[in-house]
Amino acid sequence: MHATLLGVLGLALLGALHAQDSVPVQTDFQQDKLTGRWYSIGLASNSNWFKERKHLMKMCTTVISATADGNLEVTSTYPKGDQCEKRNSLYTKTEQPGRFSYTSPRWGSKHDIHVVETNYEEYALVATQISKSTGSSTMVLLYSRTKELSPERLERFTQFSREQGLTDEEILILPRTGESSRRER
Repeated sequence: MHATLLGVLGLALLGALHAQDSVPVQTDFQQDKLTGRWYSIGLASNSNWFKERKHLMKMCTTVISATADGNLEVTSTYPKGDQCEKRNSLYTKTEQPGRFSYTSPRWGSKHDIHVVETNYEEYALVATQISKSTGSSTMVLLYSRTKELSPERLERFTQFSREQGLTDEEILILPRTGESSRRER
């Protein structure tokens, strides 16, 4: 019985590791072209915080800039009540271009971030595996250089999110908001 349980746990761990490695990364990733202003158009996640706050979420603005040591400073401005809040994150580059790591100082969660695909001028699809003491979750973000994106790009986001095991209830096209965007200009 003990050996069977260990075998099952080993297979589950192997499956989880394989799932993380199976998330693609943009071919010939060019980090300098990813910098600049983006709008969060879509968000998908199977985390509890997403499920609890999904009905409150709106489009936000994200600015990505390169640091001197080659990492990415990611600053997101999002509406919270009648104000706008900023959240800064430092994405640390890994040996694989287009793949980054981040540890949340607030929650202690570890994030394995993949820039899945982008044409740099229109959209970027980003997948993150999040691990913390209470378990793991998946998050997929769809960024756009403008507040609107073609139906084909939205469908690609939905399709990719489903491929990551997310259900339609865990996939959200974010409602537009003008408040935070106006204050950012």
